Amino acid sequence: MTLNRTPCLAAAILALTWFTSAADAQPASAPQSGIVLRNTITGEAMSTAEGKPGGRDTQAVKTFLETGKNIYIDDKSCLRNGESLFLTSCSGCHGHNAEGKVGPGLNDNYWTYPLNTSDVGLFSTIWGGANGMMGPHNEDLNPDEILQVIAWIRHLYTGPVQDAAWLNDAQKKAYTPYKSGETMPADAKGQCPPLKD
Repeated sequence: MTLNRTPCLAAAILALTWFTSAADAQPASAPQSGIVLRNTITGEAMSTAEGKPGGRDTQAVKTFLETGKNIYIDDKSCLRNGESLFLTSCSGCHGHNAEGKVGPGLNDNYWTYPLNTSDVGLFSTIWGGANGMMGPHNEDLNPDEILQVIAWIRHLYTGPVQDAAWLNDAQKKAYTPYKSGETMPADAKGQCPPLKD
């Protein structure tokens, strides 16, 4: 019995052409040889090329896209900015101390999306959105600002330090839980210049 493979071959060529054209139509982003950002709900790969301009060429973003590590985690200047950005973009749903309101709490060791225990997972959820009212924030926060927000969310953490997967061993040893009302000094020195008004 001989099968006619011409329709299958034609379909394969058509599909390959479509995928190639779709890939070519996407905006170019910086080469990324490390992590792949995936939508929290669909698992679809996401690019940081679109969205709010700026904040793509900092050392923190480059390091994050290569390694998945957020170098802002314990930098007081970045925490200062992260607090301001969080209060503007996130606190309406997640509460001023990330204790939860309309949206889930972010300051304990229970995660609605377990992948958010990693900074890559939390970045993906903030960038691309999730279920319910959690829409994507890639139009109001650029990648560097999201890393600063993540640093602040991690600073608000009140759960057991051994569950803080985003901290390395040295950071876990130096960890002190957030105390309500704690703020970062406006003149904190570090990697993050003050936000522009």
